[in-house]
Amino acid sequence: IASLIETAKINGVEPFAYLKALLEAIAAGHPQGRIDELLPWNFNPSS
Repeated sequence: IASLIETAKINGVEPFAYLKALLEAIAAGHPQGRIDELLPWNFNPSS
C-alpha cells in the first residue's frame, strides 16, 4: 500500500482518489489482461 501511495504522489495523482478508483475497478471485475490501465501513471480521475 505504501508503495502505491508514493507512486501515485510521484505521478501527481491524489492517493486516496487513486486507491478508491483502483479498488472500485477491481471489485467491478476489471479484466486482468488490462491491468496496465490501473497503474498510477495511467490513472484518469474521471474514469
